[in-house]
Amino acid sequence: MIQLSEVHEAVQERYGAIAVNGTSCCGPSDCCGDASNASLFYEGELLDGLPVDVTGLSLGCGDPVTIAGLRKGERVLDLGSGGGIDCFLAARQVGPEGYVIGVDMTPAMLEKANANKARMGVDNVEFRQGQIEALPVEDNSIDVIMSNCVINLAPDKRAVFREAFRVLKPGGRVAVSDIVTEGEFSDDLRADLSRWAECVTGAIDLELYIALMREAGFSEVTVADKRTAEEIVPTQPGMPKIYSARVTAIKSE
Repeated sequence: MIQLSEVHEAVQERYGAIAVNGTSCCGPSDCCGDASNASLFYEGELLDGLPVDVTGLSLGCGDPVTIAGLRKGERVLDLGSGGGIDCFLAARQVGPEGYVIGVDMTPAMLEKANANKARMGVDNVEFRQGQIEALPVEDNSIDVIMSNCVINLAPDKRAVFREAFRVLKPGGRVAVSDIVTEGEFSDDLRADLSRWAECVTGAIDLELYIALMREAGFSEVTVADKRTAEEIVPTQPGMPKIYSARVTAIKSE
């Protein structure tokens, strides 16, 4: 059985290489994309004014920003912020009176994100190093949590959802885009760290994903939409059906 630390190491190694070399996270099929994939997931006007160093590190599988319904003055947390694209998009929507925190465990990604922040002159975004299973964020301090193709990479998803619940204010909400499945991977594929780090074999069944969110305390867990991810995730024997889904939830007051 693979160890949790081994997953973190494999993911960090892969994403560190992406930050340094600019290569996509999922090989030739680009499940998590490059500059051309940003335009697949976001409306064109959202990307206006973003430099290529930001869109070129758009490693998500959807657009959680649009379904988050962000409002002026809100405090937003992005789980697995990478190069910062969703943080910068959120910062525009919450305005100077709002604030956005991005958490990422990969130093090279944080370096890229902070360089992008300085280049763009953004004052209401902060990037923190940490794991999403143990967030460096205070209790009951966040209005909205977003995440884009990252929770599938976490070896302990139950801890991720518990931490998300902890840091959200009562009445706060979650808007995530993630890779999920219908069914389970074979044991051999689940143990393949390279595929896990490619946003593939760490994914879990959508019903389990929803159940873990509810177990953590979230209510009104809703699948906003889902679409097949077969065109962006190479399939092979032993794989279940794979989807890109957007999910929202509430921390009841």
